[in-house]
Amino acid sequence: MVARTHDLAAFTTLSIVAAYTPLPQMTMATMLVSLAANFIGGLAPDLDQPTSDLWRRIPAGSIWGRILSPLFGGHRMIAHSIVGIVIIGIGMQWLLSSIAHILVVDMNVVWWAFMIGLVSHIFMDTFTKEGVPLLFPLPWNFGFPPVKALRVKAGGMFEKSVIFPGLMLFTGFIYYINYPKFLDLFRNLIT
Repeated sequence: MVARTHDLAAFTTLSIVAAYTPLPQMTMATMLVSLAANFIGGLAPDLDQPTSDLWRRIPAGSIWGRILSPLFGGHRMIAHSIVGIVIIGIGMQWLLSSIAHILVVDMNVVWWAFMIGLVSHIFMDTFTKEGVPLLFPLPWNFGFPPVKALRVKAGGMFEKSVIFPGLMLFTGFIYYINYPKFLDLFRNLIT
């Protein structure tokens, strides 16, 4: 999937979680930082690619991408696996705890938003022809549907004309049917 699809999938997944689970009391700052963390998490597994969209968005990212991406073992390797989820999750907890005294927000909420984006990325990549190596270092790629010929070509016409608009409609539907809950959430944020 392309970056914009991963961004939208991360936001859609975060919206589903917000709609159907009890949310902690949070400030506007926590919500905004959590949204940013969700988008970053939605792109984080592609840090294994020096040309990823996330590298392009940070200062000197192309240089950092060329230096750090080999540590991931190549595209769709460890960063797209269960081991990668655990390592990235622990690393993000360490990073958030080290900046907790600078950025005064609920870092637990921020971490969960990041992880929701991260997992949504890997989930969406299971629909691509390449699949994902969930059990890395075992050399098996998992995909859905199991028949590779029925999966989506990343960046292809089906992704652009069906998956992306479908995610937009589904996200709108989530907000429409859960309007009272989201309205209460936003009222609590501004009062």
